[in-house]
Amino acid sequence: MNIKAHAVLIPLLVALPLGGCFTQTYTHGHVISNDMLSQVQVGSSKEQVEIVLGSPSTTSSLSGDAYYYISQVTETTAFLAPDIVEQRVVAVYFDDDGYVRDLANYGLQDGKVIDFISRKTRTGGSDYGFLTQILRGAASPGIGL
Repeated sequence: MNIKAHAVLIPLLVALPLGGCFTQTYTHGHVISNDMLSQVQVGSSKEQVEIVLGSPSTTSSLSGDAYYYISQVTETTAFLAPDIVEQRVVAVYFDDDGYVRDLANYGLQDGKVIDFISRKTRTGGSDYGFLTQILRGAASPGIGL
């Protein structure tokens, strides 16, 4: 009986830590297949585009109307940060009459990486050294005391 318990417990204890190493795939946004894109032709109306592709993720009206369908596929392994595997933006551009003028399909390679964190606004206190800040505080003791 003791040997049977070990035969069950040892594989279970070995497999338990490996359970967190599986990769999970997450899909966010609109999943647009090539068949759906082939149904949208130049000259289609906005209503036809919405029937085939659905409601857009976002719209633009700067230089003519445009619909944007955004999707992203990420993979996460255990506790690690997610990796972007695929990113896709399908842009449908309309003319002034509301008919499809052009289609564009942008991928991950078309994007630009922008670092929002490293940009800082300089403050007055960061221009002075530690000793200078203490001496300035001693010169005007009424501030903050």
